[in-house]
Amino acid sequence: MCKKVLSVLCALIMLLSLFAGCAKKQEPQPAAETPQAQPAQTETVQTETEQNSQVATAEEMTEVVDVVEPGMVPVYPNELVDGTYDVEMASSSSMFKADHVQLVVENGQMYAVLYMTSKAYLYMFPGTAEKAAAADEKDYIPLVEQDEETGTFTLPVEALDAGIPAAAFSKRKEKWYDRTLLFRADSLPDTAFVGSRTRGTKPEDLGLEDGTYSVDVLLEGGSGRASVASPAQLTVKDGVYTARIEWSSDKYDFMVVNGTQYDPVNTEGNSVFEIPVTVFDWNMAAQADTTAMSQPHLIDYTLFFDSGSITPAQ
Repeated sequence: MCKKVLSVLCALIMLLSLFAGCAKKQEPQPAAETPQAQPAQTETVQTETEQNSQVATAEEMTEVVDVVEPGMVPVYPNELVDGTYDVEMASSSSMFKADHVQLVVENGQMYAVLYMTSKAYLYMFPGTAEKAAAADEKDYIPLVEQDEETGTFTLPVEALDAGIPAAAFSKRKEKWYDRTLLFRADSLPDTAFVGSRTRGTKPEDLGLEDGTYSVDVLLEGGSGRASVASPAQLTVKDGVYTARIEWSSDKYDFMVVNGTQYDPVNTEGNSVFEIPVTVFDWNMAAQADTTAMSQPHLIDYTLFFDSGSITPAQ
């Protein structure tokens, strides 16, 4: 009898142990132990990687030129008269050029309209390439078609004679490229400035009689490999000052000063141009088109004519 009772008790104990084990297996796991957050972290990493892949590296960019020259002082909208002006633009990259630029000054704000015959860029952004890649598309500045050949970008301009970061999105590369743009105050007419502003020496202030003179001239800009002959011949006639500029190369096919194109005055030897001198003792903006590369490039330069060096020609 006792053996039967003991057998029943052992069976009950084993049955209870089995139920307890099943109950433990059916208990839900704590939420913290389920790996639910992992996909979101992976998605964030992928997004950052995609953004970084849209930013051109230093190795993917051409030579970067410093567009801010020593002694430049920023010119802000409150120093200018409201209006629309042609303005010269310097770019840190030879791969980003505008064919024509207009500066609009209005109610204490400025913006520049860049006219581009090249449609290699789809968007611009007022900031760095890294910020552009992370920004919302609604913050991009699109290329606006003007006709079959020309498009425009309209950029805010905080100040003239100051480097402005502006990223450009390449249509072919599908990447943002860092650019620094500078809009030159010395390319505006005197009437654009509020009150008086000393910007070099005006030709009429020199009071030179009609005749031929020589003047020291210094070229800056581009890659730094080009130069011009100095002193240069300076001709004064009826109040118009004209300099004869001889380049160190025969690869320049035209120059642009104040929006006007000037062709060479010679057919052999180094390229020679006769251009107006609009200011002395100040960096005068000019552009020159070179055919030395695989494709012609219009390059930004400055010419500094030293009024103190002017002497009558021998």
